[in-house]
Amino acid sequence: MAKKKTARIIITLECTEAKAAGKPVSRYTTTKNRQKTPSRLELKKYNPNLQRHTIHRETK
Repeated sequence: MAKKKTARIIITLECTEAKAAGKPVSRYTTTKNRQKTPSRLELKKYNPNLQRHTIHRETK
């Protein structure tokens, strides 16, 4: 029996508001299913430098 290859890949999420505010960016790593989500992922995550939740977008 052959193993089925998973479509999950590791991605990096980076804060979109930190650069404009002149603060260090916060980064998170997570996984996503490339087949079900081909576009860039956007999630609301906590940014400890800004001390609030901000939108984090998938980087290249």
